[in-house]
Amino acid sequence: MSEPRYEGGPVAALRRIAFLLERGREDTYKVKAFRGAAASILPLPSEQVAAAVEDGTLTDLPGVGASSAKVIAAAVRGEMPARLAELEHEHGGPLTAGGAELRAALRGDLHSHSDWSDGGSPIEEMAFTAMELGHEYLVLTDHSPRLTVAHGLSPERLTRQLGVVDAVNDHLSGNFTLLKGIEVDILDDGGLDQEDALLARLDVRVASVHSKLKMDAPDMTKRMIAAVQNPFTNVLGHCTGRMVMGNRGTRPPSRFDAKAVFRACADNDVAVEINSRPERRDPPTDLIALALDLGCVFSIDSDAHAPGQLDFQVYGCERAEEAGIPAERIVNTWPRERLLSWAKK
Repeated sequence: MSEPRYEGGPVAALRRIAFLLERGREDTYKVKAFRGAAASILPLPSEQVAAAVEDGTLTDLPGVGASSAKVIAAAVRGEMPARLAELEHEHGGPLTAGGAELRAALRGDLHSHSDWSDGGSPIEEMAFTAMELGHEYLVLTDHSPRLTVAHGLSPERLTRQLGVVDAVNDHLSGNFTLLKGIEVDILDDGGLDQEDALLARLDVRVASVHSKLKMDAPDMTKRMIAAVQNPFTNVLGHCTGRMVMGNRGTRPPSRFDAKAVFRACADNDVAVEINSRPERRDPPTDLIALALDLGCVFSIDSDAHAPGQLDFQVYGCERAEEAGIPAERIVNTWPRERLLSWAKK
């Protein structure tokens, strides 16, 4: 039997390998090798790449190592790269048993990070991957200034990023829009860690607690309610801050009056995020049920820090389906114009 043909080309093969490695939560150094090789050959004429294959000089190109050279050579010859076939088998199947129907209803993702803060890929790569996954919109929500460990964006850097988003949109299909956003840190007193004038220029704002997670429950409750009542807040991100697994270890949930916080969310039309990262599973199941009973709307977000992690949304969709959340109560099932109108308050 002849080997299956591969029609995607070497750049597509390298990008797909990186995507699958991220989707499978593999080591980031492997991902960087394949993404770096894709970036190296992308601007080159196809004839030059083919000549390097024939001459055996691919590894002379910057960013191309032995493993990525094998992938490029196979793709140029129209053969399925062995590494790609292996990863399709290992990481290309469904991530969950459920959630597919709700995932199909999602039109976008309201929480994602680029290499401007603590993400691993450029803004354009995040946008292209979201398009390939069928999104109509992706909100770019890099971190705010106080989160220095995540290279949070100063007002000046955020201002520059808004211009980059405009430039990216100028080169994208009209069926997809990269939306301007932020994951803004909730300060100790409940304020938001960015200038109001800049928050006003954004499309969507996710507000999250990242510090003093062990604050006493009454103080944490006041802090979160103050943030939810801020007219700029659209989404309450990973509300308990817990970690249930992963290379950063585990972390217990913050303590707060969830009923009071979720009532404030419902009263102020702020979405409770169902964070889809497997290591977070935040909120816990009982808090999802409480927020549903109190009339909250929800946002199912990937919190992706790499393109392949954008596919994590199905984890949150499975949890939302199990909780019986109607699709209409999930804001990122809404068309873009309805979402933007809601986010403007």
